[in-house]
Amino acid sequence: MTERTLLVVLFDDVQSLDVTGPVEVFQGAALACGDGSAYRIRTASLDGSPVRTSSGLTLVPDGSLMDAVTPHTLLVPGGEGTRRPDPRLVDWLRANAPQAGRLVSVCTGALLLAEAGLLDGHRATTHWRACDHLAGAYPKVDVEPDPIFVRDGRISTSAGVTAGIDLALALVEEDLGRDIALTVARHLVVFLRRPGNQSQFSAQLAAQTATREPLRAVQHWVTQHPEADLSVESLADRAGLSPRHFARAFHAETGTTPGRYVERVRLEHARRLLEDTADGVTKISRACGYGTSEAMRRAFVKALGVAPAEYRRRFRGPARQPAH
Repeated sequence: MTERTLLVVLFDDVQSLDVTGPVEVFQGAALACGDGSAYRIRTASLDGSPVRTSSGLTLVPDGSLMDAVTPHTLLVPGGEGTRRPDPRLVDWLRANAPQAGRLVSVCTGALLLAEAGLLDGHRATTHWRACDHLAGAYPKVDVEPDPIFVRDGRISTSAGVTAGIDLALALVEEDLGRDIALTVARHLVVFLRRPGNQSQFSAQLAAQTATREPLRAVQHWVTQHPEADLSVESLADRAGLSPRHFARAFHAETGTTPGRYVERVRLEHARRLLEDTADGVTKISRACGYGTSEAMRRAFVKALGVAPAEYRRRFRGPARQPAH
């Protein structure tokens, strides 16, 4: 089996999970292959000294970037340390990253790549809070703020922490196949594949969590019962409020209307069922509260610009075929 070298860049105030999340994926893949030979993982800081992460943990690198050999995959994590990066690190990236077979960033690691000019003319993403800064400070970068990760040729960029795991799983699947990636995903108890263009926000994150218990409980109930009657009248009754009072209070606390929140929850639930089950579109439409497959199709086209069947074809692996 071909051994692929993975070099992870370390620096002070790095986000520890941006490092350990992808590393656990690649190491898990190596172990799943049986002999551990699929990936050889190395970590390095500028001078080989330990670094202190933004959470206070100390990471001890394997060596110095100055002594590192050109890797198959160069991974640049994010963290507070990307705000005022060491110029020597930027210079090293500018000089050495172009030689790597594959260039990967997690979260605000994209800012380091951009500072080194490595994202000029490329599509890229980063943590949603940093997307405006990335676009404003580096106008030559085509910033896509919504996806959890973006792949543009040999360069792959991802959003925050868990998106780095998603991207690492996608790379493992590309390198070693779906079965190995699925084994790693099961071990880490994560989805095998969230498509790269899935929004960085889940329905629950897109709206604030309400502070008042009746409203917060209703939000949770909606996510657990997308197939139910989720009209304003029904939800207001569950919250013990009049429909008018409920709608006004819900919007004030969450920043969105009850109807819009329900739409997001149902769409998110339908996407997951299309990705992770073999259920037919008609069955999924009922399970998600659309009632008919045509209603679900209209919702998908409006929100995603693609019909459910095409969404499934693009974003789910070949292991299962839909039931008819």
